[in-house]
Amino acid sequence: MMNFEWLGQTLASLCWIVSVFVYGYANGDTLEMSTGDWLQLAAASCWMISNIASAIDFDRNAN
Repeated sequence: MMNFEWLGQTLASLCWIVSVFVYGYANGDTLEMSTGDWLQLAAASCWMISNIASAIDFDRNAN
């Protein structure tokens, strides 16, 4: 099982990713994203990938 810190960081990055899309759809039915929105999405996605990679590495070392 992952520790509390890992779970908190993973949930925070997931919320960050979701918020980019919620904000992008705020003005109507089409997704409107600026360069800054894409950078926010990239940062949140990198954070999520890092968390997932650390979990995979952790599980591999447990065996």
